[in-house]
Amino acid sequence: MKLIKHLQLIFIRNNIISLSYYLIILLIATSCKESYTPKRPGYFRIDFPAERIYTSYDCSDCPFVFEYPTYAQIQKDSNNVEEMHNHPCWFNVVFPEYKGKIYLSYTKIDNTNPLDKLIKDSYKLTFKHTVKADYIDETPVRGKQANVTGIMYDVGGNAASGVQFYLTDSSKHFLRGSLYFYASPNADSIAPSVQYFRKDVEHIIESIKWR
Repeated sequence: MKLIKHLQLIFIRNNIISLSYYLIILLIATSCKESYTPKRPGYFRIDFPAERIYTSYDCSDCPFVFEYPTYAQIQKDSNNVEEMHNHPCWFNVVFPEYKGKIYLSYTKIDNTNPLDKLIKDSYKLTFKHTVKADYIDETPVRGKQANVTGIMYDVGGNAASGVQFYLTDSSKHFLRGSLYFYASPNADSIAPSVQYFRKDVEHIIESIKWR
């Protein structure tokens, strides 16, 4: 009788030990499993100017004036002397700290460059980006001066230029502009910059005056 009880105790103890081992292994296995949620790629935070202060661009070579932000610089578009002579009003409003620029090019409306041709050329240049663009929105714009009108294009997606526009008085003057950044086009990474500097594009449009 004592032998039977002894064997039963041994059997129960072995079962308890086996069960304990099983529970330990189970806990270890479950603790090693972690839920994984893929993270979106992160981008550096950009500190934009807290205040926008504007100064005038008034060059005797150009038949227009406008205001641009003080954190920008005016740079000629080419180092070619002949080209600069032929196109003295092709230049960039550069944001050196933010690796961006607003490219501006002025053309006089005449028989060689009639208004409809200039508008079509501007349209073609904008819609070259449709391959990578998610959308292109057209918005009529108007300057503070009565005879300054045009179209602004917002280009969504991984396009090289997120904002483009043209302005004209429909008889003498035609000005085209494009906002670019010195980076591989990536909608997520440059979106904050496009949103911020779009305001400066709007101010240039509003402040343009022909002469």
